[in-house]
Amino acid sequence: MREHILVIEDDEGILQVLQRGLSYEGYSVETALDGRDGLVRARVRPPTLVILDWMLPGLDGLEVCQRLRAAGNVPILMLTAKDTVADRVEGLDAGADDYLVKPFEFDELLARIRALLRRAKPEGAPEVLAFADLKLDTGTHQVFRGEREIELTAKEFELLELFLRHPRQVLTRDVIYDRVWGYDFGGESNIIEVYVRYLRQKTEEAQEPRLIHTVRGVGYVLREES
Repeated sequence: MREHILVIEDDEGILQVLQRGLSYEGYSVETALDGRDGLVRARVRPPTLVILDWMLPGLDGLEVCQRLRAAGNVPILMLTAKDTVADRVEGLDAGADDYLVKPFEFDELLARIRALLRRAKPEGAPEVLAFADLKLDTGTHQVFRGEREIELTAKEFELLELFLRHPRQVLTRDVIYDRVWGYDFGGESNIIEVYVRYLRQKTEEAQEPRLIHTVRGVGYVLREES
């Protein structure tokens, strides 16, 4: 069965290019020119993946993204002309799985789609990952520091899971980019620092000892304080 992609984009020129190109690549493609129509189409025929424009008339892409995420775990690739790190963080926090800045190369879009579809395939049985007093349940998506439950966004959860799967191992920036975001934001981006800061704030909120440490010039490591 072909993967079904829903494209929500108000620029009819871009919409036609995506519909034609994705259909040529073998995908089933459905389109919507605004957010409300896109949500209706997603409900009537659940897509395998959604390509979502940020700047939509009426209901904007962030709101559509949040509603899609609340309804399920469909992979969402957001398209936008907004290219600052703050914009990217806002889009990812709204529930997007990936982010592509306009104008973009179609081949890169295809690579992002393939990566998202690979990551969306069902994996093994749920696990409970633990280090020190930190626990993460991959099935329920619950995280605890001792008895205290920690609320994380999807990307924060994914980053913490990566650390918990590699305790005491220094993870380079390139490895983190590849495993969590699936691509490079660019050498000058501080997206990893932003998310590590979020995780530290939440995991140390009750004055618990730091577990995520910076290895200067290399990356980050999950370890107990020495």
